[in-house]
Amino acid sequence: MAENTDGVVRVETDGHVARIVIDRPRKHNAITPPMARSLGESCAALDADEAVRIVIITGGGERAFSAGSDMNALGEITDLWAFRNRVEYAAVVRDMRKPVIASLRGWVLGGGLEIALGADIRIAGASAKLGAPEVTRGWVGGGGASQMLPRLVGYGQAMRLLLSGDTIDAAQALRIGLVEEVVEDADLDAHVMALAQRMASFSPIATQTVKAATRAALSMPLEAGIRHENELHVICMSDRGRHEGIAAFQEKRTAKFGE
Repeated sequence: MAENTDGVVRVETDGHVARIVIDRPRKHNAITPPMARSLGESCAALDADEAVRIVIITGGGERAFSAGSDMNALGEITDLWAFRNRVEYAAVVRDMRKPVIASLRGWVLGGGLEIALGADIRIAGASAKLGAPEVTRGWVGGGGASQMLPRLVGYGQAMRLLLSGDTIDAAQALRIGLVEEVVEDADLDAHVMALAQRMASFSPIATQTVKAATRAALSMPLEAGIRHENELHVICMSDRGRHEGIAAFQEKRTAKFGE
C-alpha cells in the first residue's frame, strides 16, 4: 500500500484479479501528486505481476469514484515544466497492458472521468454522476477526455459534455455509450468482481492480445489494424493455451488456463 498524509492508493488481490482503490473518501477521492505517483507505481507493478490477469479500479467510500485532481494542489503549481512532466494518473491506467474495469459510483468528475475513460470497461452504479467540468475552471483536461470521449460517444455528445461542464447521471451515460452497464449500487462490487473473475479465467495472452488489437483500432487505419490483429493471432497460436482451448472444446468441458 502506498500512501501520503491525506489519501492512499490501495491494491487488493483476489486470485487473478487485482483491485486498485483510490481511497480519500472525505475529499471525494481527489488525487494529489503523491497519490498520482502511487497510482503509477501500482499500475506498473500489476502490469508486471504475472499472477494478475484483470484489474479493477474504484474509489473508496460511497460518494465518489474520484473528483479528479486536488484543486488545492493545482493552485500551488509554480513550475509549469515540472507540471508538464508530472505523472498523468489517467495515462498510467490507459497504458496498462492488462484489461481494466472501472467500477463507478457517485461522482466521476474531471480527472476521475479520464481515469474511467482510460479503462476498457466502465460499469456504473445507479448513483454515478459523470462530467468534465474543466472548462468551468478555465482549462481543458490533460488526461485524455477530449480524445477518448469522441471515440466512445461521438463528436456531438463529447462536445456537449466538454463545453458545458455539465454532469449526467448513470442512465444518460448508458444511453450515449459512456458506460457499458448500470447496476444498483448495492450490487456493484459483486457484479464487477464476477465479471473480472470470469475474464481472469481465460488465457492471459488471449485477453491481453484482445486488448492490444482493439486499442490499435483507435489509432490505426483499417488495413493496418487487420494486419496487426493477424500478427497477434499468430502469437496466440504459439501459446500452449491454444492446445487447452481446443482440448476443452473437444472434451466438452471448461478450459483451464493455468489455474
